[in-house]
Amino acid sequence: MKKINFLPLVLIVMALLISACGNNNKGANTSNAPAGGNEANSGKADTTAVATLASVKASGKLRIGTEGTYAPFTYHDAAGKLTGFDVDIATEVSKRLGVQPEFIETQWDGMFAGLNSKRFDTVFNEVSINDDRKQKYDFSDPYIVSKAVLIVSEDNNDIKKFADLKGKKAGQSLTSNLTQIAKNNGAEIVATDGFNQAIDLLTSKRVDATVNDGLSYLDLKKQKPDAPIKKVDESSDASHSAAVFNKGSEDLIKEVNKALADMKADGTYLKISEKYFGADVSK
Repeated sequence: MKKINFLPLVLIVMALLISACGNNNKGANTSNAPAGGNEANSGKADTTAVATLASVKASGKLRIGTEGTYAPFTYHDAAGKLTGFDVDIATEVSKRLGVQPEFIETQWDGMFAGLNSKRFDTVFNEVSINDDRKQKYDFSDPYIVSKAVLIVSEDNNDIKKFADLKGKKAGQSLTSNLTQIAKNNGAEIVATDGFNQAIDLLTSKRVDATVNDGLSYLDLKKQKPDAPIKKVDESSDASHSAAVFNKGSEDLIKEVNKALADMKADGTYLKISEKYFGADVSK
């Protein structure tokens, strides 16, 4: 009678048992693990939800959307450092909230999309308050007041007021409220990334004019008094700018408003304002 070797059979059975135990253990660990992105279970701030005071405190930072190309509000100095009026204001607000500012630079035309997708907690970028934006977003208390100005080349004598824009090319950011002024006066809009590009197009005679921020114009003329441009008209209405938040950030906005009020009360705001404009631009 032939002798049967049972050793290979025993080894196969043992391997199957070990594999089954391993699969059972893996399933048990998975079921007990905290759900991904769950702030309560993971101990980490959820950066995909609407920013609240609690979430900002938990992360230890305020994520701020800004251009970085819009002097004197948000730009890079000669050393390449991000600076500007809005940058200084947002930095001081963050300090008073007890968190670090994290600036995320984005072109103006993508700024609101970044806020919508929760890439930012807020935007500090001289954003004007208007009815359309108030339907979708919440604002802090205004911290800057400015007027729209009509800027042309210094040798342009055809455009003297906003109404003269009819049929002329105006360099504008497509989502800026200033663009609407140019459109309302019949201008042909040439899209730009921001103030600097609009001025470049103007000085190179690729556009006839730009409707832009009066404070930016004053800053440019202060920095470059020989720039071959001039202001020919100014809006009668002043615009009020503030930090922008997604709806649902009410408690965070309340603390930001408190920080802004305290800055104005203790002179910090005026110091920053005079640094860039030589005046109080909150009035």
